[in-house]
Amino acid sequence: MGASTSSPTQRFSLNSLRSRKPHTPGVEEYEISPYKVSPLIVEMKKKNQWKSRFNALKDTDKLLVIEFTAKWCGPCKSLEAKLEELAAKYTNVEFVKIDVDVLKSVWKEYNLHALPTVVFMKRGQEVDRVVGLKLDEIEGKLHKYAYSF
Repeated sequence: MGASTSSPTQRFSLNSLRSRKPHTPGVEEYEISPYKVSPLIVEMKKKNQWKSRFNALKDTDKLLVIEFTAKWCGPCKSLEAKLEELAAKYTNVEFVKIDVDVLKSVWKEYNLHALPTVVFMKRGQEVDRVVGLKLDEIEGKLHKYAYSF
């Protein structure tokens, strides 16, 4: 068998192959704001950002749904897809995500003891919460509070 006759421009170095990202057909890369989890759920990364969002909504009738989560929490990851679906369905509701390892003071303020926890707020007051991965209960309470008051 003969030697390869490819030109230097056709060859790749090992480092260039390692640095390449795998291509997923049909998925285009795009830049996401550091505060966005998705186009519909906003991730709070700073206390002043959280306070600003909270204060802007506390004088309105808009329902605020807060997902308390952590990167290491397995059930929290399972909840994210369902919240995405619900955020697309309930466009009149504000969805935010708070990582308890990033905003520990907010975690303490809400006196939380388990993850995931979803807190429902209206007019600056907590109206309900769901602790754990209880998807049907979350959806039921979301429906109840999104159209009440």
